[in-house]
Amino acid sequence: MDKQCCVSEHPSHKKELPHLNRISGQVEGIKKMIEEGRYCPEILTQLRAIRAAIKSVELRILDTHLSFCVTQACLSHDEQEQKKKIEEIRELIKRFD
Repeated sequence: MDKQCCVSEHPSHKKELPHLNRISGQVEGIKKMIEEGRYCPEILTQLRAIRAAIKSVELRILDTHLSFCVTQACLSHDEQEQKKKIEEIRELIKRFD
């Protein structure tokens, strides 16, 4: 899916890379816990932490999209682009838990 995010320039999400690297490390830690036969609630606690971390990254990227891409579409006065962004937001909301 290679959609254009914005009317002008696509925002960078590189600031999320350290967070994603930490999440990757947490996943590796859980794999090790499973290999070691750790207690189920300990594993579940770590899995919950990963879910929370992923949700945090997801929300920051959504915030960037709303703050930059959707705002740019609204400021462009391009009615078709505005409608496209509104529909895009509707679809994103449907997919959120």
